[in-house]
Amino acid sequence: MLCAISGEAPQAPVASRKSGNVFEKRLIEAYISEHGKDPVTDEELTVDDLVELKTARIPKPRPPTLTSIPSLLTAFQNEWDALAMETYDLRQHVAQIRQELSTALYQYDAAVRVIARLSQERDEAREALSKITVNGGGISNGTAMQVDGPELPSSLVAKIEATNERLNGTRRKRAVPDGWVTGRDLQTFAPTIKSESLYPRARSLVADASHDALLIGGDNGIAGVYQVSSNRIVQELEIGSGAVTDAAWAGSRAIVSTSSGVVKVFENGLQTSTFSGHAGKITALAMHPSGDILASAGIDKSYILYDLESSTQATQVYTDSELMCASFHPDGRLLAAGAKDGQVKVFEVATGSNAANFDENGPIQDLAFSENGIWLAVAVEGSSSVSIWDLRKASKIKVLENGNQVERILWDHSGQFLAVAGSSGIAVHQYSKATKEWSVPLQSAVSTVAVEWGAQAQSLISLDLGGVITVLRSE
Repeated sequence: MLCAISGEAPQAPVASRKSGNVFEKRLIEAYISEHGKDPVTDEELTVDDLVELKTARIPKPRPPTLTSIPSLLTAFQNEWDALAMETYDLRQHVAQIRQELSTALYQYDAAVRVIARLSQERDEAREALSKITVNGGGISNGTAMQVDGPELPSSLVAKIEATNERLNGTRRKRAVPDGWVTGRDLQTFAPTIKSESLYPRARSLVADASHDALLIGGDNGIAGVYQVSSNRIVQELEIGSGAVTDAAWAGSRAIVSTSSGVVKVFENGLQTSTFSGHAGKITALAMHPSGDILASAGIDKSYILYDLESSTQATQVYTDSELMCASFHPDGRLLAAGAKDGQVKVFEVATGSNAANFDENGPIQDLAFSENGIWLAVAVEGSSSVSIWDLRKASKIKVLENGNQVERILWDHSGQFLAVAGSSGIAVHQYSKATKEWSVPLQSAVSTVAVEWGAQAQSLISLDLGGVITVLRSE
């Protein structure tokens, strides 16, 4: 007979009533006192469940000291017994850990398969969404850059053409107005007005024609009109569900877009129109130079044109990528949309056709047309530089290094100054026609997520992520 724990012949053998296994008495009693279970079957076991087995015993001599060989052998036996108990426990623990690891690996493999399937279904759904077009109440599969529904009404086409002809004929001959800011003035700009925190996590800021009323929206479903001269909110607009993603002015009408895909128009604090043509978050709003046409861009890979005079959705054009920002050309003939796939897509507003594509190296963060009508400034997400594209050559002619990550870019009305804003501050880049060189007359450490020029560009208005407005001007 051998002990089930030590694997040796026991000197005082006992058997378990429950499992029938034979153990060395001292080893099994020690195990029961510590665990209360049968070491082989893991059943509940007490000392009363042990049965002594009668065997011929050899009487042991009296315990000697460790100076004799028998005492050393006894000590070695005791150490061996302890080692056997520990080894047995470790083997049981290893077996348990292997079982748990096997279960965890199985669950991980199942989770990876589920995630892969869901990712594939998501990509297929996005692809299908980009090719869906609604026409006369029916749904059919279309292609990228497809116009949804009827073409633009002839009245809107005529307005676009008239605006283009009027502005194109006068824009290039327009001189810089008297009293406009100069590079020397910009060097003296410093914070002069600072508001309290208005709408935390706000990212939209737009000034009306007077540059005194600023439309701001936050992520709590509320927008407000801030008056620069009084340094306070003079009107609040209840937007409802969804964060405010962008804002625009159409004369005295305040317009906001939301993360729930809705565009709302307010006049004198009252909601007058609501549009919900996007299937998902709206990322940008752009106002046409005529003042009567609004564009919105969204993650559903489309942009929509609205007729504000009749409060109707005029048309919807689908592209092949999510759109992140949008801007009208100063003459109103073109609409540029920055896409997540790293392309700047330029469209003919009247027809919705894709006129040109400019490739960048990442998702487009922001873009802005210069008032000279031939330059387009583009900022890439996470980048610290701004690219200047020449529309006539369809090529990149300059890269402006900012030193810090760029959030927003905005030209002034004269086309001389480009404000570049980010969380680390604001910089203004100036282009001199006389020397054909760029300079940086202003660098400020005011953290900014949105920026606006003041009247005659004599001030810069900054909005930070905490919802604080700061006005920079000459002291």
